[in-house]
Amino acid sequence: MSGVNDIRSTFLDYFKKNGHEIVSSSPLVPRNDPTLMFTNAGMVQFKNVFTGLESRPYSTATTSQKCVRAGGKHNDLDNVGYTARHLTFFEMLGNFSFGDYFKERAIELAWKLVTEGFDLPKHRLLVTVYSEDEEAATLWKKIAGFSDDKIIRIPTSDNFWQMGDTGPCGPCSEIFIDQGEHVWGGPPGSPEEDGDRFLEFWNLVFMQFDQTAPGERTPLPKPSIDTGMGLERMACVLQGVGSVFETDLFRNLISATEDVVGAKAEGDQAASFRVIADHLRSSAFLIADGVLPSNEGRGYVLRRIMRRAMRHMQLLGAREPLMYRLLPTLVQEMGRAYPELVRAEALTSETLKLEETRFRKTLDRGLTLLSDATQDLSKGDSLDGETAFKLYDTYGFPLDLTQDALRARGIGVDIMGFNDAMQRQKAEARASWAGSGDKATETIWFELKEKHGATEFLGYDTETAEGVVQALVRDGASVEAVTAGETVQVVVNQTPFYGESGGQMGDTGVITTDHARLEVTDTQKKGEGLFVHSAQVVSGTLKAGEAVMLAVDHGRRSQLRSNHSATHLLHEALREVLGSHVAQKGSLVAPERLRFDISHPKPMSGEELRRVEEMANAIVIQNAPVSTRLMSVDDAIAEGAMALFGEKYGDEVRVVSMGTAIAGEKSGKPYSIELCGGTHVNATGDIGLVRILGESAVGAGVRRVEAVTGAAALAYLAEQDERVKTLASALKVQPGEVVSRVEALVEERRKLERELAETKRRLAMGGSQGGGASEVREVAGTKYLGKVLEGIDARDLKGLADEGKASLGSGVVTLVGVSADGKASAVVAVTEDLTGRFSAVDLVRIASAALGGKGGGGRPDMAQAGGPDGSKAKDAVEAVAGALGA
Repeated sequence: MSGVNDIRSTFLDYFKKNGHEIVSSSPLVPRNDPTLMFTNAGMVQFKNVFTGLESRPYSTATTSQKCVRAGGKHNDLDNVGYTARHLTFFEMLGNFSFGDYFKERAIELAWKLVTEGFDLPKHRLLVTVYSEDEEAATLWKKIAGFSDDKIIRIPTSDNFWQMGDTGPCGPCSEIFIDQGEHVWGGPPGSPEEDGDRFLEFWNLVFMQFDQTAPGERTPLPKPSIDTGMGLERMACVLQGVGSVFETDLFRNLISATEDVVGAKAEGDQAASFRVIADHLRSSAFLIADGVLPSNEGRGYVLRRIMRRAMRHMQLLGAREPLMYRLLPTLVQEMGRAYPELVRAEALTSETLKLEETRFRKTLDRGLTLLSDATQDLSKGDSLDGETAFKLYDTYGFPLDLTQDALRARGIGVDIMGFNDAMQRQKAEARASWAGSGDKATETIWFELKEKHGATEFLGYDTETAEGVVQALVRDGASVEAVTAGETVQVVVNQTPFYGESGGQMGDTGVITTDHARLEVTDTQKKGEGLFVHSAQVVSGTLKAGEAVMLAVDHGRRSQLRSNHSATHLLHEALREVLGSHVAQKGSLVAPERLRFDISHPKPMSGEELRRVEEMANAIVIQNAPVSTRLMSVDDAIAEGAMALFGEKYGDEVRVVSMGTAIAGEKSGKPYSIELCGGTHVNATGDIGLVRILGESAVGAGVRRVEAVTGAAALAYLAEQDERVKTLASALKVQPGEVVSRVEALVEERRKLERELAETKRRLAMGGSQGGGASEVREVAGTKYLGKVLEGIDARDLKGLADEGKASLGSGVVTLVGVSADGKASAVVAVTEDLTGRFSAVDLVRIASAALGGKGGGGRPDMAQAGGPDGSKAKDAVEAVAGALGA
């Protein structure tokens, strides 16, 4: 029962038997708290439930929450591998009560699980309580039978939890285990508390108060419970090991790493194996939740994690990408508990392999840049922190590698300067991602949702409907009425307007009454279920509580439906053509076009785009009905539906199926099955036509496909057809003959260019040009042919020089070509019998010097150089002649 997977299931099953709802882990990218870069605690997904802004159909819950602490203020990255328990990725087991039970039941549940479920010896356990929480101390005595020396009262904030400066808060009670006298350390609150002898493994938070101001607290009407048990810590306790890296899960990951790199996790290199095991988990889970490596925000942190692991791979002797080969072991260990790992395995593998390939190039480049930056430094000097950080931040060159590379030369690194630069960068990084992720749901929308309930969406079946105005919001506050000229956000009890989500833009249209008219310019979803219509009051006055008629812009909605359905067909076609690693990374469904981003590591070829378009249109031509069903997430995925990694789905999801697969394993089965809340065509034929405009890169490992459908696709084709007709008219051929005629013209031009070049060469060697440079003459007993040639391509000079040598039989040839921009190229050729006396390389350098240049190279019998001053071409010819007679 002490294995990690057993501990997790034991915990969840125990609380399920005690009336708790098992709630799946929320994504690592928080959906309800923009202040967090990553989910770092079990209570994050319940934050709005605790504050009363959101309600759930259950009052008690239990979770195994995946967490990452590697960015922002919660950052354990640099400690991982060098301590016994620091991890960037960890699992937090927890049980929660939302106004149901409180301290007594929480302590009772915890004590029975610890002593009966996990069978921990009671004499080795002790607890802490907040010094003012006599109730908790009394309950521990009653339930656990603890004496006073087993209940340690802590007067500091260590045992008082707060969500923030204001809001829910309350005392904590932590459970510790004594690991034995052989481990150094003292109990909590003692001078030796930082030792490892007394290990805290479970924290019970009693949310008891609402803090309205510093020092001002009032009792909560519904006290709640939030607990957190580190799964990895509990595994250490139950398996009797002193480090999380000695538990079964990490032992298996480290063993797989040993097999891959061909080394043992011993001595100084043991830390590298621990780093790789932890960072593999973080990387794989982040990618599965939709994060890809990049140079900013969450993607930047992921890249740091990946590259730190890959650097340690290199330290262990790896000479090729290997990290991706560890992925199957991780999936085997954790895939059952977290099926998103299985679904994203192909993408994760590709991403790891590509990133490691890139990083190896970065290492080589970084070492070169480091050498340049320190060439003037001597033993005892230090590399400035700004440069060290630039190597790290801009080029991905780790600080520890910089230090290692300089240590042999006795050069240090200004760590304080590096840290200052790092802090500035972190501030900039936080600023860059703070507004780019999920926005915080404003309190007013939760209040309206709690007061009136969610908006009922009728738009799947109709584009017009009646509704009752439940709220009018202007400038962030509710108002009772709005008049002509004002801008307002309207909430109604039911609406046919689609709120922007899933890449599909929100609907526009009109809201009317007998005495007012509003033009809706956008529709958004707010507060977990409210549809908010942004509108301009065109005429009249609208009051809260009035009945209204809502009408969606039919033409625009039709185009949106067509484009959204096309994204589903393109998604499936892209997976068929490119591979199962393809996953949607974003989309835009606008009325005039669609944009679809996918995970794919390289550009698509023209043939691949053609095949994708052909497959999509084959399903369009089927004119197959588009079906939608409501199903549980698990059932939908079991049936083959595609879910977007990181998306939050409810108990029921809308499954959209369209078309029938023509070939392959899915032949005869639905072509596309996706979880989707968007609006779609009734039959694939309603799409009309799909036309791909092109594809491009939008980030590391992400490609963007753009397309048009229906009338827009026909208009695009008509425009292209008109261009062909215009071209055919200019060429005086039929449209069907345009390609062959253009190919013939291209070939004809090439032939003429070749003939012209040949004519120029003949003319050039047949007479004097460029100011009358002399032709064949004898210089100091040697035949010399020197010519200045204008209008001759520099590439042809060597061929002409060979012809000149042939005509001389024995001698030296100098040809200087002058280009249209006034620059010159010179070629000197020496016949074989004279190479013992003259070197073409030496002579051409003399010509180059005369042209204002320097250098030149080649062989003793043929060399070439250039110069910026073509007006000195004749001087260059004579300079070579002078060298022959010298």
